[in-house]
Amino acid sequence: MRGVPSTVTSIRKKVFTEVARLAYEGGDYTRMEKLPYVIAPGEIAAHRESIFLERAIAGERVRLAMGLPLRSVQEHSMLSDGVEESAIAEKYYDPPLINIINYACNACPTKQYRVTEFCQSCLAQNCHLACPKDAIEFQKGKAVINQDKCIKCGRCADACSYGSIIKLDRPCVQACGMDAIESDEFGRAVINQDKCVSCGMCLVNCPFGAIVDKGQVFQLIQSIKRGDQVIALVAPAFVGQFGPHSTPEKLTAGMKALGFHHVTEVAVGADLCTIEEAKDFLDKVPAQQPFMATSCCPAWYDMATKLYPEYAHCISMALTPMVLTARLEKKKYPGSKIVFIGPCAAKKLEASRANIRSDVDFVITFEELQGMFEAKDIKFEELEDGEPLLEGTGAGRGFAVAGGVAQAVADVIHRWHPDMEVKVAHAEGLRECRKLLTMARAGKYNGYLLEGMGCPGGCVGGAGTIRPINKSAELVARYKKEAPEQNALDSKYESVLPTLD
Repeated sequence: MRGVPSTVTSIRKKVFTEVARLAYEGGDYTRMEKLPYVIAPGEIAAHRESIFLERAIAGERVRLAMGLPLRSVQEHSMLSDGVEESAIAEKYYDPPLINIINYACNACPTKQYRVTEFCQSCLAQNCHLACPKDAIEFQKGKAVINQDKCIKCGRCADACSYGSIIKLDRPCVQACGMDAIESDEFGRAVINQDKCVSCGMCLVNCPFGAIVDKGQVFQLIQSIKRGDQVIALVAPAFVGQFGPHSTPEKLTAGMKALGFHHVTEVAVGADLCTIEEAKDFLDKVPAQQPFMATSCCPAWYDMATKLYPEYAHCISMALTPMVLTARLEKKKYPGSKIVFIGPCAAKKLEASRANIRSDVDFVITFEELQGMFEAKDIKFEELEDGEPLLEGTGAGRGFAVAGGVAQAVADVIHRWHPDMEVKVAHAEGLRECRKLLTMARAGKYNGYLLEGMGCPGGCVGGAGTIRPINKSAELVARYKKEAPEQNALDSKYESVLPTLD
C-alpha cells in the first residue's frame, strides 16, 4: 500500500541513508563493500531464504542508488567496481533508469484464473457452462481450471455464483500502463525498455522490492562537498512528505543543514508554465489543432509521443515547471548547480535529455532526500524555522494533484476572457491516459484542454513519494489555499517569462 511503511520501504530508506552517509563521509569509497552487512545484519535471513541472498540484493540496490549499473551474475566482480568513476559531481543517468534485480524477482504467475477453496461444488456448474474451451474440470465435485486449455477470458469468474474464481496477475504487470513488463526464460519479469516511460509504477507496486530506479544522491553530495552553489527546487507535492514537523519553514532550514545554498518551490515555474499553456491553447485550438494536451508530466508526454505520434504536435510546447524554475534560478545565480527534488522517477529521465542537461544538474526523489536527512541526523522538530516559501501562487502549488494543471490554465484563460468556456478533461495513471487519447483520436475531445498525469492522484502519487496519496492531496489543497496569490497571472515572474525560452 502506498504511503504505508513496509519491509520494502524500510530497506529502500536504509539504502538511501547509507549511500548518503558514505558520500558525506568521503574517503575510500570501496568501503561500500560493507554496506550490505549494515543493511542486512546478522546471520539469519529476515525476509528471504538466506542472508547471503539478502545481502546480494542489498548490494545491487546500493549500486543502483549510486547510479551504477547492475552486475552480471555470470561473472565475478566487486560491489565497488566503477565507484571512483561515479564519485563525481557531473554524472547523468545511464539507461536503463528502471531496473529489475533478477534474483530478487519472485517470478510471480502471469495472468491466470484459479478456483479457490471457496468452491461450493454446486449443482449448476455455471463456470463449466460459461467456459468456451471446456477448460473447467471437476475433481471430487470441486471445479479445477485446466491451464493448458484456458484462454484467460474470465467468463468462469463472472459466472460463479460464489465469486470463488479469482484472477491472478503480477502486480508489476497490473501497475504498468505501457504493457512494458514481459518475462524471461525463467519466468522472471523483464522490462521492455522500448515501451517503458520510467513512470516507476512497477517499482512501487512490486511487493518483493525487485524493481529499483537509479539514483543521483551520491553525485549530488559530491557537488555540495566540492563547494558548488547548489540550489534545491522542491516540487509542489513536497508538503508533509517528511512528517508532521516538516513545515515549509522547517524544510528550508533542514535543506540549509544539508549544504544547499537555498530552496525554491517549483510552483514558481508551474505558474509560468500555466501562462504559456494558456497562450498555446488560445492560439492553436481549434485553428491549428483539434485539442491541446498539457506538457508537465514526462511519463504522459513520452507515452503520448510513443503511442500517438500523429498527435505529438497537440502537446503544448511550453517548458515544464522544473525547467522553467531551473532557468530562472540559473539566470539569477550564474554558475550554480540545480537539483530538482520531487515525487517523480520520470523526471530523472527528462533531465537527462540533451536539451535539458544544462538546466538541471541533478534529480532526486523525496525518498532519496529523506535518506540525506537521516544520514545527517536532522530532526525537523529540533530545527529553528528557515525562510518561508511564498513565491508560488495557489495555481502553481495545485500542479501536484490530478486536475490541478488544467484548472490553473483554465483560470488564466477566464481572467483574460471571462465569458469563454474552456472544456477540460483529465486522466491519471497511464492506462486511463491512453483511454483519454484514444477518445481524443476518435474526435471525442475536439476543442478540449487535456491533462494527463502518469501516476494515480497526480504527482502526489509519484514513485518517489513517502506519504499516502489521499493525505498528501489534502495537505497540498490546504497549502494551495494559503498562497498569497491564487492565479498564475499574479506571479511576480510573469514579466521574465520571455527571457527563459
